Amino acid sequence: MRIIATALAVAVTAAGLAAAPQAVAQPVVPASVTVFAPTALKYKFKNCTALNKVYRHGVGRSNAKDHTSGTPVTTFKHSTKLYKKIIGYRKGLDRDKDGIACEKR
Repeated sequence: MRIIATALAVAVTAAGLAAAPQAVAQPVVPASVTVFAPTALKYKFKNCTALNKVYRHGVGRSNAKDHTSGTPVTTFKHSTKLYKKIIGYRKGLDRDKDGIACEKR
């Protein structure tokens, strides 16, 4: 009896007569709700190498001046808001505390 039932099930499936799987209910999002995909935070950098890939000469406050005995860096990204976010996440990126994170010539 068991062999007949198995053979019948195989024949029905092969013939395409098997019942279609039922649809699973999914939650409905109202049209007034906007769903945003998570985005990478643009101010979280693991180290200066990662920051310099995005901001080639570093990021500094708008009025920052490089404290160096040689030629100062002036080509860094001037943005106080971005600098505060970067330093708030990882303080070690501005080792000399001159207001410029990861300055590079």
